[in-house]
Amino acid sequence: MPVTKNSIVTVDYQIFDTEGNLLHEEDEPIVYLHGDYGQIFKAIEEALEGKEVDDTFTVKLSSDKAFGEYDPELVVTEALSELPAEVTIGMEVDGYLDEDGEDVIIYTVTDIEGDRATLDGNHPLAGIDLVFEGKILDIESATAEEIEEILNSDD
Repeated sequence: MPVTKNSIVTVDYQIFDTEGNLLHEEDEPIVYLHGDYGQIFKAIEEALEGKEVDDTFTVKLSSDKAFGEYDPELVVTEALSELPAEVTIGMEVDGYLDEDGEDVIIYTVTDIEGDRATLDGNHPLAGIDLVFEGKILDIESATAEEIEEILNSDD
C-alpha cells in the first residue's frame, strides 16, 4: 500500500547537517497523518507520497524551510531569581514573547554566570541546513474516526 492522503505513516528517521554529521535521532519512530495536515515538514511529506513500506528517503531542507533562521533577538539574560530554583544548563523553561503572556516560547538555558542565566528561544536546529534520512516502517489507511482523533489531539 503506498503513502497517500489519510494514511497513517510510521517513519524512522535521522537528521544530519550538510556535512553528514548526525544532529538528531529519535528513540522511537514517528507516526503522522499524511495529507497536508501540517504534522511534518511539507517537503518530507511530498517525498513520501507514493512510497511504500521499507522505502527509504533523503530530503534536504534549507534552514528557512526547516526550523527557521537563527534569531539573536530570541537570546535573553535573566536573573536566576526569576527562574525555577533548580535551573541547569540545557534545561528548558517556558517564557513569553509578549507582555500579555499570550505567545509562549520555550527557552533553553545555555549559560549560567553568577546570578544570571542566558536563555535561547531559538530551536536548537535553527539556522542549520538539514538532511533528513529515513525509512517507512508502516502504512495504514486511517478511518474517519482516527483522522478526527489525530487532528483533535493535543500532542
